[in-house]
Amino acid sequence: MIDTLIQRVQKTQHGFTDIKKAADELVASQTPEICISLAHELFKSEIHQARMLATFIFGRFAAESEDILQFMHDQISRDDNWRVQEILAMAFDQFCADTGYENVLPVIRDWLGDDHHHVRRAVTEGLRIWTSRPYFDEHPQIAIQLLSQLHADESEYVRKSVGNALRDISRTYPDLVRTELSSWDRSSKKVARVYKLASRFLKD
Repeated sequence: MIDTLIQRVQKTQHGFTDIKKAADELVASQTPEICISLAHELFKSEIHQARMLATFIFGRFAAESEDILQFMHDQISRDDNWRVQEILAMAFDQFCADTGYENVLPVIRDWLGDDHHHVRRAVTEGLRIWTSRPYFDEHPQIAIQLLSQLHADESEYVRKSVGNALRDISRTYPDLVRTELSSWDRSSKKVARVYKLASRFLKD
């Protein structure tokens, strides 16, 4: 089954739609134990599409297993393929949706404060558009606060995600985002770049 799955997903050179479909079909047709076992085997593959598939599968079961969430945090975040990191962000959002965003605020805060930039970005990117998610749609100021704490992050990768996420929110909550941005020290070039991204849709 592993070889068949890899042959299928390896055909995907751009995007992830068919890889996600393969994960959905597997989860619907196999027991959780089989799915998780297959995911661990797939993640050992040198083929990045196989690891993307594994990450999708892990995301479907992370709400049911602390070990899987920890594997996502410790192992998948260390994958050097950017496509795998995109799926990690989606998998983290799946975990949050399955558990309830308000229930995983401690986990969100913990990942946002992690030492590894991929872990932090999995949250900032995965929950976009933040205020379209349950809980944050009623508490936009909390979404803005959580994102803004990384506006001067050491990683440009994370800062860009933060700026874009705040820009998304500014479409619906311009005054809240404008107030937050007004408190930033833009003397730093890296902060100024995030400000430019975040304020793109704000009128003076």
